[in-house]
Amino acid sequence: MAEITELLQKWREGNREAENELFTLVTPNLRRLAHYLMKGERKGHTMQATELVDQVYFRLVGAKDRDWRSRAHFFAIAGRAMRRYLIDYARGR
Repeated sequence: MAEITELLQKWREGNREAENELFTLVTPNLRRLAHYLMKGERKGHTMQATELVDQVYFRLVGAKDRDWRSRAHFFAIAGRAMRRYLIDYARGR
C-alpha cells in the first residue's frame, strides 16, 4: 500500500512511468468501487461500471497536481468523483 503512495508522489512530479504503474495497480480497486456505486443506481441504467471508471480516470489524470496524501486520500477523491459523475449523468438525462 505504501507503494501506491510513493507512485502518487512520483506521478505528481511528472513521472509518466509512475502514472502507468499507478493506474495499473489501482484500476481493479476503481472497478470494484464503480460496481459498488452502480448497484445503488436504478435498474436498467445505461452506464456501465467500466465507463464510469474511464470517465473518472480522465478526471483524476487532470488532477495530478493535487497533493495526494495517501492511497486512502486517492480513493476517497476517486469515489467522490464517481458519485459526482453519476449525479451529473442523471441530471443530463
